[in-house]
Amino acid sequence: MSDKKPIKSALISVFYKDGLDVLVKELDKHGVKIYSTGGTLEFIEGLGVKAQPVESLTGYPSILGGRVKTLHPKVLGGILARRSNAQDKEQLSQYEIPEVDLVVVDLYPFEETLASGAPDAAIIEKIDIGGVSLIRAAAKNFNDVAIVASRSQYAELLAMLQESNGGTTLQNRRYLATQAFNVSSHYDSAIFSYFSASGEVPAFKPCVEGKIPLRYGENPHQKASFYGKLNDMLEQLHGKEISYNNLLDIDAALSLIAEFTEPTFAILKHNNACGVATRPTLLQAWKDALAGDPVSAFGGVLVCNRELDLESAEEMNKLFCEVVIAPSYGGQALQVLKQKKNRIILIAKTFKLPATQYRSLLNGVVVQNRDTTIETEAQLTPVTKARPTAEQVLDLLFANKLVKQSKSNAIVLAKNGQLLASGVGQTSRVDALKYAIEKASSFGFSLKGAVMASDAFFPFPDCVEIAHKAGIVAVIQPGGSVNDQQSIDYCNANNVAMVCTGVRHFKH
Repeated sequence: MSDKKPIKSALISVFYKDGLDVLVKELDKHGVKIYSTGGTLEFIEGLGVKAQPVESLTGYPSILGGRVKTLHPKVLGGILARRSNAQDKEQLSQYEIPEVDLVVVDLYPFEETLASGAPDAAIIEKIDIGGVSLIRAAAKNFNDVAIVASRSQYAELLAMLQESNGGTTLQNRRYLATQAFNVSSHYDSAIFSYFSASGEVPAFKPCVEGKIPLRYGENPHQKASFYGKLNDMLEQLHGKEISYNNLLDIDAALSLIAEFTEPTFAILKHNNACGVATRPTLLQAWKDALAGDPVSAFGGVLVCNRELDLESAEEMNKLFCEVVIAPSYGGQALQVLKQKKNRIILIAKTFKLPATQYRSLLNGVVVQNRDTTIETEAQLTPVTKARPTAEQVLDLLFANKLVKQSKSNAIVLAKNGQLLASGVGQTSRVDALKYAIEKASSFGFSLKGAVMASDAFFPFPDCVEIAHKAGIVAVIQPGGSVNDQQSIDYCNANNVAMVCTGVRHFKH
């Protein structure tokens, strides 16, 4: 027995009408009897296609301000009836319930209304009841009924109808049912998240749609995918497919560059900055960022917060890099960068990073608010006799932004708006500092007059002593150690300025 079933009747009731006309005309061409409601009925009749109001089927008008239209046995019965079940067929006949072979329905725009900042009453009214019931009923009975739960599937259904002469196959219907349950489950999760915004219900129900298969995971033997709407944040102009590791670096790059408003260039490798500079011009920012560590920059991710000009692009093109990110590309800059065929070139659109972060851990998931705190001069508390100069304050704030976006334990050394060196991901803060000092020296930087930033407090005074002997004149740190005074005393004895922020910036 063939699993291909002709569509003889359809129920169509949608919020969004765009693209519906072509589908309706195709159904009409095959003689499909159409039931519809409200604005959708008017739309269909406006196309010159006959449709029967659902009210004429149920004997009830739309009531309660439109809250109840299709919740009726004569609607749901015709959808849920099993065509191969004799008792179901008998009851359809007994109660004069017509079979419905196709349901085309979408849901009220709950998420869009929520995002608009509408009041609670308006948001609640956009919780769809009848639509979800129709979707679940049709999807459950996919053996006999086809379901389209989103306008994004109109074209797919149209192709199925044209291929099967107005019908659908079992494979078609099961696929459509899977898509429908995805729509309804996402919708319910969004509603749950709204009601449980304060987290009083102990459940984790993320609502993430869109899947991008990646070449592989962190390593070639690992499979990977990205879930989300990447195109909302980035536009790829050139290069190979973005990999799992590329995405990690891109995320780190965008998080870092978002800290700066002045013209800034950053170079990242394995999620950490190896070169950063803020300058009046992008070209000079690039040159000074690269000078911070021209070795690690090889194969790195380059990001800036101004339109990338031709002169900067020509200098950048001398370096092999995996990814370039800019808000836009001026003149012939793009053509220059495209000379490397695999180089990933991205436009960073105006974006707001999600307020919540998730990470799989053990047999579950940990959730936290994103660290959006970054201290300004007003939040700095001087704790030493020596006070940082105006120039040193600027460098301290600059270094603090970098250490915030570096893997812990982290130490950043900076001067004149330039990253001189950093020690990141170390098990000891002393080791992080020693590594940064050695690295700065290896690239010819003098630390005399430089500043130091630490992502967490100093448990002992050894770090400030080592830093001072290397030339550091000012320090920024959260404070909070039981031994804070020992570090402060050393700074006072050696004319080193120290400010505390009261905010730790661990990053693991």
